[in-house]
Amino acid sequence: MRITRVLSAALLTLGLAAGPAVADSSPSPSASEDGGAPTEAGTSFRTATEFEQGQTATASGSAGDYLYWSFPADAGQRPTVEATVKLPDTHAAETWQIDVYDGLRRRQPCQSGAQTRTAAAGAASIELACVLRTVRAWSEPWANDPLPGTYYIRLTVVDVPTSDLGLPVDAEVRVDSKDIGGAAAVDGALAQPLVPGAGAISESGEDEYTKKTLLASLEPSGGWASGWWSDRWVWTAIGGALAALAGIGGYALTRGSGRPSRVPPGA
Repeated sequence: MRITRVLSAALLTLGLAAGPAVADSSPSPSASEDGGAPTEAGTSFRTATEFEQGQTATASGSAGDYLYWSFPADAGQRPTVEATVKLPDTHAAETWQIDVYDGLRRRQPCQSGAQTRTAAAGAASIELACVLRTVRAWSEPWANDPLPGTYYIRLTVVDVPTSDLGLPVDAEVRVDSKDIGGAAAVDGALAQPLVPGAGAISESGEDEYTKKTLLASLEPSGGWASGWWSDRWVWTAIGGALAALAGIGGYALTRGSGRPSRVPPGA
């Protein structure tokens, strides 16, 4: 038992001395420097190309490639992801699919939309869509609810003849959100949005490790959790005012004509 305790203490000391491992800090492609929409796509979650909602991101690739983009979504928004794939002039029937993942890389189901479609032989293009559930400000750890942060889009062909693999394709992706408002408000909020930590860097040289987390560079207009004010507050105030008026009206109807007279009847 003494030997076991000594070994455990030694391993713990080594673990504390080693410190946390540095994650892969490979930068991900983002929008062009002039603020326009990106014209390329990443090939994995780590290299997903960032773009803002309302922009139309484009990319060129080949049938069989995995194309990745990422965008920010805040609480109270219901994002709609739309993708268009322009196919070559000659091709066989092939099936394309669009998948959306949240900041924890959990695949999010689509409420509606044609997430998977098959293009007939010779079709010029194919259109896909995925309407996500409303992003919640907070959720239970065991739930799969969409939460504020970065969302990933993956576009790929899932059924294609071997002869068509490698044929050139052009893709367009766009995301627009509907603001649901107070109907989606919950009693809670995340401490931080679920954005990717690309890694850690040293700011003071090799000997001093002052590390800074590299987060996604894009966020919703107005900042994260910008939708803290919603029509839920307005309806709550209106409901309180109506309740007060109902109480006053009920009191006025039930109090009668005042205190009864003290003069005995017939006097």
